[in-house]
Amino acid sequence: MLRAHVRSSASDHRYKAGDEVPLYANKVGPFGNPSETYRYFDFPFCSSVPLKEKKEALGEVLNGDRLVSGPYRIDFLSEKDAEIACKRKLSKEEVVRFRTAISKDYYFQMYFDDLPFWGFFGKVDNVGKADPSDCKYYLYKHLLFEIFYNKDRVIEINVRIDARAVVDVTGDEPVDVDFMYTVKWKEIDVPFEKRLDKYKSSSYLRQIQWFSTLNSCVTLLLLTAFLATILMRILKNDFIKYAHDEESADQEEETGWKSIHGDVFRYPKHKSLFAAALGCGTQLFTITIFIFILAVVGVFYPYNRGALLTALVVIYALTSGIAGYTAASFYCQLEGTNWARNLLLTGSLLCGPLFVTFCFLNTVAVAYKVTAALPFGTIVVIFLIWALVSSPFLVVGGIAGKDSKAEFQAPCRTTKCPRDIPLLPWYRKTLPQMAMAGLLPFSAIYIEIYYLFASVWGHRIYTTYVILFIVFIILLIITAFITVALTYFQLAAEDHGWWWRSFLCGGSTGLFMYAYCFYFYSAQSDMSGFMQTSFFFGYMACICYGFFLMLGAIGFCASLFFVRHIYRSIKCE
Repeated sequence: MLRAHVRSSASDHRYKAGDEVPLYANKVGPFGNPSETYRYFDFPFCSSVPLKEKKEALGEVLNGDRLVSGPYRIDFLSEKDAEIACKRKLSKEEVVRFRTAISKDYYFQMYFDDLPFWGFFGKVDNVGKADPSDCKYYLYKHLLFEIFYNKDRVIEINVRIDARAVVDVTGDEPVDVDFMYTVKWKEIDVPFEKRLDKYKSSSYLRQIQWFSTLNSCVTLLLLTAFLATILMRILKNDFIKYAHDEESADQEEETGWKSIHGDVFRYPKHKSLFAAALGCGTQLFTITIFIFILAVVGVFYPYNRGALLTALVVIYALTSGIAGYTAASFYCQLEGTNWARNLLLTGSLLCGPLFVTFCFLNTVAVAYKVTAALPFGTIVVIFLIWALVSSPFLVVGGIAGKDSKAEFQAPCRTTKCPRDIPLLPWYRKTLPQMAMAGLLPFSAIYIEIYYLFASVWGHRIYTTYVILFIVFIILLIITAFITVALTYFQLAAEDHGWWWRSFLCGGSTGLFMYAYCFYFYSAQSDMSGFMQTSFFFGYMACICYGFFLMLGAIGFCASLFFVRHIYRSIKCE
């Protein structure tokens, strides 16, 4: 299924002189609002007859792409000079629509032989005009196509606007417009396989990104190594102290983390929810690894329309069994009995919030008539994937986990009566600990988050997946260590409620990511309006929630490994 996206055209991109090269009009929208896009022919441009819609894959529809045959006919190696595409008489209402669009910096996107290009509707002449009502609005009517080819293949397309060929749409009266286009062909020796290189980030920008990201990551890794050294020295002293106490056979009361050995493996409250969260986090971690593998091998090359969203849907459905197995297996290890309820909770813990968010945002998209509104047929396809693929895999994984008969490996016996947790200062409470746990991992990734946001919620192209993978590995390392360190200090304070605390502390980076969304929206973007704002904060809430579950699972697993290790190293009576 993923391979189908590598070439969105059925042809092999080879043409003979005079062959029509496919040109598709995609969408239009305000430049500052990447999610607020409309169909190209929602505006009164020239329309091809008959209007043909391109058959699109699932990921393209989810991405808001709506390709239709374009208004310009371009034949291979055929040049045209100021060819009239069509003549239109714009009504008063259509003039007002164009003027409003120009004031909001509307752009259009098209694809020529699967190569994307963009252009703006028009320009605003506000030079020397203090009053906005004195501004002049001009609609562009002449596109200049400069196409480069190598033998029988198209390599590159540059589209410029003829700034002298404009129509004044400042007034509210009907106007006549002759939409024109010019086509020039030039031969170059760039191979077809490298024609997408121009859409990748420049080498200079990649060097800056490498330097800034690695600089911050190295600094944080050195800090983490320094703190790890201190923690290991403290642990070593604890082991020596407890070994000395055992040899002296004194009857002194135990203190520190050894004193709670009878409670440290007491099962957490709401263990069904805990196991479900662990299962979902494990599945999301698996999905992330698969996405990185596909990115490294080159599946997500620039403007491979919808490939990432298709991969997410397919991989999520196929990895649902991992969530079911992990959740059911761990739930049974915690001596849970209602595994079917646990499986239902696992299936709805991530899909539930995502479904509610989608219903609200799709309703908003339908009300605004934007291309982000999913057609009914696409919604049915997604439902069938969930019902016929994801859910059965979840159930099969859950049954396998239940039948695995795995036992919880606790090095110490748990007492019948729980030990009272001593009164702790405010900074040892859950929320302050989460704040401390999330700050350092977020500091390691915030630079890369900016580049990702500028790509997903802007018009930059992201291609440095190797850097992203390195940052992701560093994020996992720092999250695991910080959670382990905070778990140790919690146990040293004789607080044995570390299960949920370690999960919450590990996942707290997701909360910092969502807080960063507010800064990015207000200071780093030009997004505005209810539709774009709701899309940004709605879908980012789902993404940050997913990061919370994934990093929470990482933090808990690291803490569980650590706690088991230290209690195996001492003699527990």
